[in-house]
Amino acid sequence: MPAKLYDKEQILDACLAVFARHGYEKTSTVMLAEAAGISRSLIFHHFKSKKDLYLSLLDRCFEKGSIEISFDNILEQGDFFEVKEKISNIKFNYYRKNPELYKVIIEAFYNTPEELKMEICEKYGKLINKRDEVMELLFEKVPLRKGVDRKQAFEIIKITLDYFENKYLSDLVEDKELNETYFQNFIEERNGFFDMIRYGIQK
Repeated sequence: MPAKLYDKEQILDACLAVFARHGYEKTSTVMLAEAAGISRSLIFHHFKSKKDLYLSLLDRCFEKGSIEISFDNILEQGDFFEVKEKISNIKFNYYRKNPELYKVIIEAFYNTPEELKMEICEKYGKLINKRDEVMELLFEKVPLRKGVDRKQAFEIIKITLDYFENKYLSDLVEDKELNETYFQNFIEERNGFFDMIRYGIQK
């Protein structure tokens, strides 16, 4: 029997493992209460519902991730492409050390439960858009050849980033071993695509 947890943060820690293992839809409040070693009524003392608990967990994931990545500081540490690589390195190491947190993030944003779609879109859509806006501002510093449309160039970069993000997530879903060798190969392949965009492909 798990030790009884009365602290809200400890309850969230216990529930993170359950959501990561079973997903939102297959997780019941009974399972969450058992994992925390408390009654369902005490779960509802801290959280109005399973949905409220899950969204609180996502808030904490975002907060911890933001602290770990220190996004604002990284933006001052190089050009657009250097910054993207630094962010990728930090995220990879952070999520590798926190696989349960990453599984919840993947479900929430890439396989969003129907019941949560509206809340997640409203709650985090603006944050994600703001992140894209910041990266676009950083891209403004990249020198481009005469005649190249900057907005179109940034759109090509975003399409490339989305492709590799989906590839990375697909590998996670297939439970491939995400070790350092995998990550270095991943970054090298992505940088190869970036180089083709930056320097062209025609001889």
